[in-house]
Amino acid sequence: MRGKTPEDRRLLELLDPVAESVGYEVVRLRMMGGAARRTLQIMAERPDGEMNVDDCAALSRAVGDVLDAADVINGDYVLEVSSPGVDRPLTRLKDFEAWEGYEAKLELDRLADGRKRFRGVLAGIEDGAVCIDLEGEADTTMIPFDWITEAKLSLTDELLKRGAEQREQRLASDAGQDDDDHPNHSDEDA
Repeated sequence: MRGKTPEDRRLLELLDPVAESVGYEVVRLRMMGGAARRTLQIMAERPDGEMNVDDCAALSRAVGDVLDAADVINGDYVLEVSSPGVDRPLTRLKDFEAWEGYEAKLELDRLADGRKRFRGVLAGIEDGAVCIDLEGEADTTMIPFDWITEAKLSLTDELLKRGAEQREQRLASDAGQDDDDHPNHSDEDA
């Protein structure tokens, strides 16, 4: 799921170690567009789940240097590095565990219970399967991770609230760092 096509997967093999070496994890990689103009989209985050503009720039430089040296993409392309965003894709088994309790949409590569699409509240992971509580179902449904082709968080009030709380914490933390870097001096200090 992190890479859809064989080209995506080859690029992941090349770029995963690069991202890890500078402190990031690739959440998803997609080469998009036609022959005239292609875009290499990389969604990434730090191990703590954060990804700010400076992080995007740092990863973009590291990845760009390797891509230029390896010359593995034919033709012109644009490199786009971003955070996964609030309604993020879920591409790794650990994502389903980390976002337990939040609503998600899953699409499978085969029929399960007569359908390929599921929407429900994530209930963790168990033995390589994603657990999801579907509306109207008494039992938790277990879907093998390998069957999932696409998954993302649903944009809900709970998810938006969590995003707002995380943003407030970052801003408070950044303000605290600024105070430490530039302490206020009183007249008595002068």
